[in-house]
Amino acid sequence: MRATIGYTLESIGYVVGAQGLVSFASRTFFGTEWGWLHKIVDLPPAAYLGITAAGLALVAAGVRTRRTPGPRELA
Repeated sequence: MRATIGYTLESIGYVVGAQGLVSFASRTFFGTEWGWLHKIVDLPPAAYLGITAAGLALVAAGVRTRRTPGPRELA
């Protein structure tokens, strides 16, 4: 179960991080809107970097969660 939760957090983190990065890059460098995040919220480009950081934090939490051995794995 722990591995399933870890993979789920990691997958969500990849999607959130990618959307934040794409939204930041598109608004900063091209002046357009890419991805689906801008359809939900309208944020300044710096806030999209925060969303990218939140996605990376979810990825890190997911990796840490699935690598932590449970009580049954130690025996």
